[in-house]
Amino acid sequence: MPIVMARSISKLYISKAFSTITHINFPSHHQKATMASSSSSSSPASLCFSLTLVLLFSCSFAAALRYQPSPTNLKFDSAKLTAKGQAEMMIRSLNLFPKHEANVVLNDDSARDEPRISERKFSFNVTGAAAGGGGQGPSIEQFGHYAGYYSLPSTKGAKMFYFFFESRVNKTDAPVVIWLTGGPGCGSELALFYENGPFKLNDDLSLRWNDYGWDTASNILFVDQPTGTGFSYTTDNSDIRSNEVGVSNDLYNFLQEFFKGHPKYASNDFYITGESYAGHYIPALASRVFKGNKNNEGIHINMKGFAIGNGLTDPAFQYRAYPDYALATKLISKSDHDSIVSDLVPPCESAIAACAKNHNSCEDALPTCNQIFQSILNVAGGINYYDIRKQCEGSLCYDFSLMENFLSDDSVKSALGVQDIDYVSCSSQVYDAMAGDWMIDYETVIPALLESGIKVLIYAGEYDLICNWLGNSNWVNGMKWSGQGKFQAAATVPFVAGGGGAKAGEMKSYGPLAFLKVYNAGHMVPMDQPKAALQMLEGWMQGKLALMTTGSTKRGISLV
Repeated sequence: MPIVMARSISKLYISKAFSTITHINFPSHHQKATMASSSSSSSPASLCFSLTLVLLFSCSFAAALRYQPSPTNLKFDSAKLTAKGQAEMMIRSLNLFPKHEANVVLNDDSARDEPRISERKFSFNVTGAAAGGGGQGPSIEQFGHYAGYYSLPSTKGAKMFYFFFESRVNKTDAPVVIWLTGGPGCGSELALFYENGPFKLNDDLSLRWNDYGWDTASNILFVDQPTGTGFSYTTDNSDIRSNEVGVSNDLYNFLQEFFKGHPKYASNDFYITGESYAGHYIPALASRVFKGNKNNEGIHINMKGFAIGNGLTDPAFQYRAYPDYALATKLISKSDHDSIVSDLVPPCESAIAACAKNHNSCEDALPTCNQIFQSILNVAGGINYYDIRKQCEGSLCYDFSLMENFLSDDSVKSALGVQDIDYVSCSSQVYDAMAGDWMIDYETVIPALLESGIKVLIYAGEYDLICNWLGNSNWVNGMKWSGQGKFQAAATVPFVAGGGGAKAGEMKSYGPLAFLKVYNAGHMVPMDQPKAALQMLEGWMQGKLALMTTGSTKRGISLV
């Protein structure tokens, strides 16, 4: 049974968390969220995706089932759970309990003739000093903290929720960064409060400044997407997305409207970032932005690059790497490894090849390939597959309940302008709807972007199993583009974060492509290594990560 940490919401600190609120054309909602009804998929579900099933994570996401080690019988029945059932188990492993499967709202009486984007400025009272804030922490008068809804076109009633934080340091010239959480189906607030947002949550639900928030280096957007996740909602189930075409079009349309509403940022450099299942979202969105720019659709978005952290991008390379990574980290024995490679990898490769030829077969590839991952867990026992240095306690691998409690408080919701919309931390319905998208290879759209000079950074924490660095390194090295040979031949050099010369990882790059393995980090690099993650972002955006194609491995790049 999951360990549920009982936490009481401190009305005292919640009431102190907000001060002046400036209302800017924000929609009113006098509707009641009701649990979305949808039938469970009858197809076998994937055990693969991340925290960003979340964020956080999502790469081939494993359900929170625990099997007894059985080295001689490595297979399991992956059809025991639907995708939705697996999503619900994953959500519980994070100590999250969303009230609804997705945010589908009945009787939404907000006016359809409202502006396409409606936004409000808000401010949090935050304890402690903030980096870049003159010692006292930025206020609403210094920098803009915004929350808003975007009414998605070509939908029956979908509205996308977002946060926008102007940079604490140099909002005028700082790049605009968008962060996409994975899942699929988890809200961006997981990253906002636990990874790289401006704030961290205290146990009493008060807030403190995050000295390594990415808003110190950028003007940053956190978006709840696809529709139905976080505070984003719709009035009709047909608006729930099932593929990257719908997801990327929604995000592209949002960015067009965002820059229209914030024209002073339209010419700033723009970067797409995220982790886990965002290994799908990010290349798809980057390709959509590139296409829009090329075809002169609307506002030109000054996209300079994108970064994927511990992502699921190329399933063929990444599933094949599971047994090798597990053997190298001593999660399984050599005999276990050899059995998996001989018995389970070939059927997975065949299933992925069939998926590439016919996307209608992609959902069927999930149970076949997830046998590989689950077989490793059968042997490894209660390992936390997001960070193999840790063990899960029963079904509980992380405790993100503070965030859910904070965002469920009425005073918080009022300050953000979401009114009576419930916060859905992770949506099992969205997860289920995207089942046919999971095994599709999105590496295929990246070479054209590289050839056009778009910078690409792939990074991964060394202790993540589910979207491990080895699988990511393999697909990056195997990607066919004009610089492939020189990238493969490039020297691996230390990544040095801070002024002390400490090695924070190892990296190689050529031209616009860079790969970075981050030391002492699991699936969520900005949570585990916040300083290194921030300096990685800064160095990459400023061009300081570029390395020579040859040179001593003792050479390092210090991002200070």
